[in-house]
Amino acid sequence: MRPTHKPGSFWRIPLPGGSFGYGRVLEWHFDAFYDYRTTEPDADLDRIASKPVLFRIMVKYPYPKSWELIGWREIEEHLTQPIVQFNMEVGPLRRCWIFDTLGNEREVSPQECIGLEPASVWESHGVEERLLDAFMGRPNDSLVRMWKELE
Repeated sequence: MRPTHKPGSFWRIPLPGGSFGYGRVLEWHFDAFYDYRTTEPDADLDRIASKPVLFRIMVKYPYPKSWELIGWREIEEHLTQPIVQFNMEVGPLRRCWIFDTLGNEREVSPQECIGLEPASVWESHGVEERLLDAFMGRPNDSLVRMWKELE
């Protein structure tokens, strides 16, 4: 449980190089991370919430002290939609499942999982690297490794 980080809370996340990324606590212990990077701290929740979401993932708790809570507001409808992920069996059979946060699940071919979010819990430093990679237009090594397993 995250009693002090209720759904709808916004994060300001310091990134390497002195810039900032922004995230939001969602239901189901997931967080959303926005396609929004600043060189100066921003606390305008309307501006942040108006930006597209890059990804919605599960982040390991506790959050680092460097992630600053900057405010709260009700979660918008588009952020309440089910989060779809995949999971793949380890071993030579390579069976793959797609599932969502509503409990829907189906077995699929590994190729159908390409481009979906892998089921995993991210460390805060991994989230920071993934945000910076997205802002810099480069692939994230952790995601590339997970998707490579599908090939």
